[in-house]
Amino acid sequence: MNGTLFILSAPSGAGKTSLVKALLKAEPGVKLSVSYTTRPPRPGEVNGRDYHFVSPPEFERMLEAGEFLESAVVHGNRYGTSQKWIERELARDRDVLLEIDWQGARQVRRLMRGIVSIFIMPPSPKVLKARLRKRAQDSAEVIARRLAAAREEMSHVTEFEYVIINDDFNRAARDLTSIIRAERLRLPRQLARHGNLINRMK
Repeated sequence: MNGTLFILSAPSGAGKTSLVKALLKAEPGVKLSVSYTTRPPRPGEVNGRDYHFVSPPEFERMLEAGEFLESAVVHGNRYGTSQKWIERELARDRDVLLEIDWQGARQVRRLMRGIVSIFIMPPSPKVLKARLRKRAQDSAEVIARRLAAAREEMSHVTEFEYVIINDDFNRAARDLTSIIRAERLRLPRQLARHGNLINRMK
């Protein structure tokens, strides 16, 4: 497999979704993995674009059939990544971006090599709380649960190779794009993609 699998994790409110949109615009060659979930769609979300929304029984069927590369329970809902889709895209020499939490990232690390993992951090707990409130989509109780979950998520930051502090959005977006571009230029990946050219030029 010549494609690279990039894992991106972050607590709710860290700005991950906006950063991913900026990355995909700057690097259209990166393919975003669309996860399966049992949670209901939020306003504006589209099935097949944001997530594959499935019922709990359907998710369970897929899990038992071994269709997921990883799966996890987040905020009471189940999420999973299609193993077949990931393997197919990597085999086609395509770079894939996978948005998952630390639990899923740990599962994928055990199963695959050559993964590049990135963690997005908010600049402070105060800013994180303000961002969650600004969404105006969740109740105070849900926000409190998300803040507690965020603390748990951020306690696993040391398991990742790269950390981006999303204080200034434009700078954070440039940092994320820079990581993708730098990883593509590593010698083993350049040899896999341009080995003939490199060997001719020696």
